[in-house]
Amino acid sequence: MTTATTTIVADPFVRLSAISLDDLNGAAALQERIDRKYVLPVDTMLGMVDALGARLAVLDIDGRRSFGYESVYFDTVELDSYLAAAHRRRRRVKVRTRSYLDTATTMLEVKTRGARGRTVKRRTTHPFEQRSSLGEEGRRFIETTTGQPGLAGRLLPTLTSEYQRSTLVDLDDVARLTIDVDLRCTDWTGADVVLADRVVVETKSSGTPSATDRWLWRNGMRPEKISKFGTALAALHPDLPSNKWHRTLQRHFG
Repeated sequence: MTTATTTIVADPFVRLSAISLDDLNGAAALQERIDRKYVLPVDTMLGMVDALGARLAVLDIDGRRSFGYESVYFDTVELDSYLAAAHRRRRRVKVRTRSYLDTATTMLEVKTRGARGRTVKRRTTHPFEQRSSLGEEGRRFIETTTGQPGLAGRLLPTLTSEYQRSTLVDLDDVARLTIDVDLRCTDWTGADVVLADRVVVETKSSGTPSATDRWLWRNGMRPEKISKFGTALAALHPDLPSNKWHRTLQRHFG
């Protein structure tokens, strides 16, 4: 059976111009940006790439244009990180390892949000073979970054997300977009949820809506609240508070 990944990679991205990682960073090095996320049917995404293809280039590394990602999210037994996001608390922390499967490399990332709503992400290298655990150095990094002694010792692997990602840059605009397909999320019990026949598109622009945003809006698509960690965990555990992602859950995870 043909999956979303094989459908996408086999045709539209092959026709796009290629861009290297260095050139992509130079073309759209967005220090301050606005991110918008969309959950699209595969056909809509294909139409978007076809319509905008003349202005788009796709990241190409050694002939590959789609790359395997895996993220392991860590939370406390009480799910403090999840609940802080679900209740929109101003001060919150998210900890994950992000692994690039094609190169067997991993980064440990800590996101914090302060009283003014500013999100800060810090990252450090992490052993690929230990991506589902933190280790002594990882725990020290987390506690130094967050300023919360004892936090790292309470964190456990809570959710793992796996997907294929392609990264595009709009050559006529200061904008990037990522396209994630075949998303599967698995919680600590082994239960999983798959975003079937849908892709997650995230646009990253310097402020004004990008050409991709405008095309999606003209075709009836609007940004949605989706977090691979939060939305997937809410889908797997309906007893958790999830009003923040209620519409997305109803539309795409029902």
